[in-house]
Amino acid sequence: MVRVERCARECRDCVSVCPQLAITKKGKIIAIDPAGCDLCGKCEEACMYEAVELVGREASVQDILDEVKRDRIFYEQSGGGVTFSGGEPLAQPDFLLALLTELNKRNIHTAVDTSGFVSFDRLEKVSQKANLILFDLKIMDEEKHRRFTGESNLIILENLRKLSQDGKDIVIRVPVLEGVNDDDENIQRMAEFLRSCGSIEEINLLPYHKGGEEKRRRLNRHDPSIAFRTPSDQRLQEIKNNLSAYGFSVKIGG
Repeated sequence: MVRVERCARECRDCVSVCPQLAITKKGKIIAIDPAGCDLCGKCEEACMYEAVELVGREASVQDILDEVKRDRIFYEQSGGGVTFSGGEPLAQPDFLLALLTELNKRNIHTAVDTSGFVSFDRLEKVSQKANLILFDLKIMDEEKHRRFTGESNLIILENLRKLSQDGKDIVIRVPVLEGVNDDDENIQRMAEFLRSCGSIEEINLLPYHKGGEEKRRRLNRHDPSIAFRTPSDQRLQEIKNNLSAYGFSVKIGG
């Protein structure tokens, strides 16, 4: 991850120490070739200005359990627990299952936040270990879903239907973007689909925020041509009212 504002224009230490020659620099603009980078971390060590940062790290199941253990008193007092999100936590299914197993042994409540874009076999195994599934639902129209996400929504909808038939505790989370999925048609189709699933009772509306834009910029993945907007408070309330009319418990925010 690169923080351009911290970079010293004349310094080229990150470029000179990269054994893979995966870094180039022009002025304060640092470009890291993801195909060439082997995540050795030498650029981070060399940068005295902390303009280059390795933000991911490998961890064992025990490493995570040690982190969880430090906050256990708060879980016990609040009735909370551990939520796995991402990214997509089901992209690492074996690690996730191992963690859920250990947390179950310790009677710590677990929730898994997923896009649902995985094989049902993988989703079902995880759902059997987790206490709660937080399931993202974005756009009902397949063509429109493909246009904004790059993928079909058919596997997502089928997975949700199957999961609800298994009687799992599911909360639907809808990231709401103005002009993308806040129209009446999408909301109505979503409500009718969820009602047909039978066992789903709660929906969380998550108004779009721009927190991810700075992260994408630091990862050199920012596309200025894409500009999503947050719906107004009035529109969010209208969506809440429309979904509530179908009998769902609806909250704005997580």
